[in-house]
Amino acid sequence: MSHPDSSSQECLAEDEEDEEEEEDTYCEGRKLSGESDAGSWFSNSPSQQPCVQHTSLRKYSRNSEPIAALEKSQSFQASGNNMVTRPLSSDRKPPSESDIVQYAQDNINRHKRGIFRKKFSLRDMLSWSKDPIRKPMIMTTDKSLKQDACDLFKLIQAYMGDRKSKATFNAVALDIATRGWSKQAIRDELYIQICRQTTENPRQESLVLGWELMAVCLGLFPPSATFKPYLESYIQRHRDPSSPVAAYAAACAQRLERGAQSGAKRGLRRPTVEEVEQSRAHIFRPSMFGNTLDEVMALQQERYPRRCLPWIQTTLSEAVLRLNGAQTEGIFRVPGDIDEVNALKVRMDQWQAVDSADPHVPASLLKLWYRELHEPLIPTAFYEECIENCNNPQVALSVVRRLPEINRYVLAYLVRFLQVFAAPENAAVTKMDSSNLAMVMAPNCLRCTSDDPQVIFDNTRKEMAFVRILIQTLDTKFMEGLL
Repeated sequence: MSHPDSSSQECLAEDEEDEEEEEDTYCEGRKLSGESDAGSWFSNSPSQQPCVQHTSLRKYSRNSEPIAALEKSQSFQASGNNMVTRPLSSDRKPPSESDIVQYAQDNINRHKRGIFRKKFSLRDMLSWSKDPIRKPMIMTTDKSLKQDACDLFKLIQAYMGDRKSKATFNAVALDIATRGWSKQAIRDELYIQICRQTTENPRQESLVLGWELMAVCLGLFPPSATFKPYLESYIQRHRDPSSPVAAYAAACAQRLERGAQSGAKRGLRRPTVEEVEQSRAHIFRPSMFGNTLDEVMALQQERYPRRCLPWIQTTLSEAVLRLNGAQTEGIFRVPGDIDEVNALKVRMDQWQAVDSADPHVPASLLKLWYRELHEPLIPTAFYEECIENCNNPQVALSVVRRLPEINRYVLAYLVRFLQVFAAPENAAVTKMDSSNLAMVMAPNCLRCTSDDPQVIFDNTRKEMAFVRILIQTLDTKFMEGLL
């Protein structure tokens, strides 16, 4: 496959002469500046709203037919009824409407226009534009980002249908994803450009595609820790059920949260078309990775209605054993090739068999699946009890008995699986006894809730001790034959 840049250069080369001109007005029929300050523009007060309201905030009847833009969106066509969303936490403080505005006031590189070099108002800088940009939106001292930011804006316009392009839809998406994945410094610029193009967007189809693009990118790489709370604020504002992009906003919120924990797609290989398509499809058909156990079981309900365990857990575990992982030195400690692991992850989400000949690949993906569970395998409510009684077998067994049924089954299956590797005849070859197995698996079962590095360090040893106790003492005979 050719480099994505080569297939999308048409949309970047188009209208190059515009770079020599000043930017035109962003929205015809709207004042260029001075209509209102940024705070009132983003206010919820009806008396302060301008005559043309943000298209994603307009009220729509819940009983109305889906808008045409949603029907045309590829991700919506996938399966709108299968969307798995989570309500906002009741104890979370609602994000401030002015958060993104505050970020803009401190960081936006306000552009100029006209012979008098008049600066764009903050409102204009945060509103949809039909024209290209000549400078990055975010202030930066990195001169190499200038052209990258301008090219990125054109690509976003092309994806959203606001700019003509001879490149294919997937080629444009892949180019955007590749630029954001390969250059961390451009990610915040990318996300604020998408926020801009989904604000006061006059075309609903373009608006939906903009939110789709945001979800695709968040599935591959997160923004910086600095910009994350501002992007989160922007996304949460659009989760109102009356918004036509509420489902996209819910997906973006979930991916933003998960990305903040797991980071960007790992590996040396650039994103592929398949990974971009998968990220788009999973907006409404959630992945088996990064969800709760209940959600994973719901995903397989139609395909495997009688299963008591997640298909992905048993499939990967059996693959490790089939590939002689129990006799492979360093199993679970030596990582599999990261690009092969990523490729297998795509296959698993498509319900396809393991195709690797290296046991380290399914072993690494299995660890990743446990680690990326939205809620830890041993729920947070049990964490302190596990830590305080990390060397007490009776308490450990009591915790297992009191777990929710699906957590109990999944944990018991994992422990039974690890007991195979802990057997003396296998540990002698793999160099992975119960202590070493506990060391690599404990972070995938228990999740420390503290941000204090010292607490995390102290608890790591206790987490390992608790998992080691389970491997050594838990009777897992009741799991025999259970799938």
